[in-house]
Amino acid sequence: MERIRVVRIIDRLNIGGPSKHVTWLTAGLDSELFETTLITGVVPPGEGDMSYFARAAGVEPVVIEEMSRELGVVDIIVIFKILRELFRLKPHIVHTHKAKAGAVGRVAALIYKWLTPSALRLRPRKLSVVHTYHGHIFHSYYGAAKTRLFIAIERALARLCADRIIAISEQQRDEICRTYKVGRFEQFMVIPLGIDFDETRASPGRLRAEIGIRAGETLIGAVGRLCEVKNHALLIESAAILKNHNARFAIIGDGNLRAELEAGAVRAGVDSRVAFTGFRDDAVSLYADFDIAALTSFNEGTPLALIEAMCCGRAVASTEVGGVVDLMGRRIETLDGFTVWDHGVTAPSRDVVSFANGLKFLIERPDLRREMGARGREFVSSRLSKERLIGDIDGLYCDLIAENWSRRSR
Repeated sequence: MERIRVVRIIDRLNIGGPSKHVTWLTAGLDSELFETTLITGVVPPGEGDMSYFARAAGVEPVVIEEMSRELGVVDIIVIFKILRELFRLKPHIVHTHKAKAGAVGRVAALIYKWLTPSALRLRPRKLSVVHTYHGHIFHSYYGAAKTRLFIAIERALARLCADRIIAISEQQRDEICRTYKVGRFEQFMVIPLGIDFDETRASPGRLRAEIGIRAGETLIGAVGRLCEVKNHALLIESAAILKNHNARFAIIGDGNLRAELEAGAVRAGVDSRVAFTGFRDDAVSLYADFDIAALTSFNEGTPLALIEAMCCGRAVASTEVGGVVDLMGRRIETLDGFTVWDHGVTAPSRDVVSFANGLKFLIERPDLRREMGARGREFVSSRLSKERLIGDIDGLYCDLIAENWSRRSR
């Protein structure tokens, strides 16, 4: 039997969880059963390039230089080039990831599916199309008019160009399908993220020594792109509120807002308490140096940064967005605007006082932080392995192939 040919499409391999996700799936599926090709665009200046991660895993993507994050006229060229690759590779499954690649990739897949002589008899090519939402752009990214346009496009793509839609948490599925009316509920599958546990095994100390953390100081760290949706300004404002507490902050990452955020730390009088490290290839190993892992985003899918921190046994403090609550375990109580969970605390998005109160709660309770970290590590270890992720996708692909052949044999 021939191998199942999969074409995986993502807009760019920039720093972040989706780049790891597509690399693990491209490299990790059983090579005796699957033949997988990754198509990607180019990382623009100012964003960290994670192509090194793919190369280290033995993945050499097909690069379409015109594919960028924003929609534009040039996407006609992108669709044509993807279509050319589809005719060359003859896939059984096209799997797109994230908004931009999901748009151009699914349009190209629809054209490829029906651009065949058998379409005259209403028999398209045997092709299944899958799309994964790692997050979504339905709020906190663009203005109202542009957001409405993107929601309309996603509704059309879900109706015309998707056999399965993957959400990475139940919360995200319900938000996309029920709140924003994208796709039919039966189209959706919830397949949580997975991580490589070996990457997160590290001994603490390196970062603390580099930025001069003294004994007894609580280190609160955040890992991610310095861009608008990540809202690191909230963390800096929280640092200002917590000036009189024995806490330091580390922001691991880079992006277009770095200079603005550094200036904001100076204005708030916390530049000596907030360290900006830039992008680091060893970022995953640095969670072991944190006492608390923070996430301040306006919008998320299921944030890999929190999963990696929990895997390292760290309590987490996060805005309550996207699939965050699906990671937090049991809700315990609500205090001073923030909520205490099994694995940390959450606060409403944009509420700096409540977020700072949550951090203060954790800073003052080191024993509870350790208990939360231990529970979080157990949660991640039992549910969110890279191997489980690959197995779930393997099963989905095999089911799609069986369904497709069953329909054609009727």
